[in-house]
Amino acid sequence: MAEIEHQVRGWWAKVIAWLRGGQRTDAGRKAKAALQDLRTSETGRKAEAAIKDLREGETGRKAKAALQDLRDSDVVGKARDTAREAIRDLRDSDAGRKAKAAIRDLRDSPGTGDKS
Repeated sequence: MAEIEHQVRGWWAKVIAWLRGGQRTDAGRKAKAALQDLRTSETGRKAEAAIKDLREGETGRKAKAALQDLRDSDVVGKARDTAREAIRDLRDSDAGRKAKAAIRDLRDSPGTGDKS
């Protein structure tokens, strides 16, 4: 599966590189050809079948259910609330105010030529 994923990623990277290249018409043809090669290749069909099996199989359903249970659990809710409180406390603290001031000073200083 890792080899298939690696090949798919490589083909996708080539397609994106061609699309971003300076020769748009040639890039378009190459991108179409690369996608067609991916769709019709044995590796592409195997990858598609493997992904479908993972999504629709028992393992995929169990993983989805486990993730949903985790999201809905009290522990995650409490952790989320605690993290929000910690961030709020940091923003309101003296250290948070000093950090904001330092960032503002760096952003506004004349030494940086990159002002967004």
